Amino acid sequence: MPFTLNVNGKSVTVDVPADMPLLWVLRDVLDLRGTKFGCGLGQCGACTVMLDGKAVRSCQTRIDRAAGHSVTTIEGLGTPASPHRVQAAFVAEQAAQCGYCTNGMVITAAALLAQTATPSDEQVKQSLAGNLCRCGTYTRILRAVTRAARA
Repeated sequence: MPFTLNVNGKSVTVDVPADMPLLWVLRDVLDLRGTKFGCGLGQCGACTVMLDGKAVRSCQTRIDRAAGHSVTTIEGLGTPASPHRVQAAFVAEQAAQCGYCTNGMVITAAALLAQTATPSDEQVKQSLAGNLCRCGTYTRILRAVTRAARA
């Protein structure tokens, strides 16, 4: 069945089963590989994208529920020449090691800052609580989000 949605500012139509996770549509159909497969259970945050400006787990979001909505992936957030303020802050704070969780962390932080311009430390921690980092760079990540909020 065809589904139409807006991905990174462009209208796209995909012909996939209604129960296909948005993650697989993004990665396998649209070839947007920045959104990562982590646990497949919505618990790690590696697959986080913005759906109408809110952070959601794309592995748990069916395409039939995303249809008609706006999806922002890491590829649509900023560019190397003009990074989003969260991306720039992650670079400045060296907030990534292996990088696997980074895209989900950046998307989650960008969604938070779009809703709350100057979040408290506790709000940042609560927002990122569902995003797991095996490398343990949480302190740098928190500094990066705080830096981005000030930018």
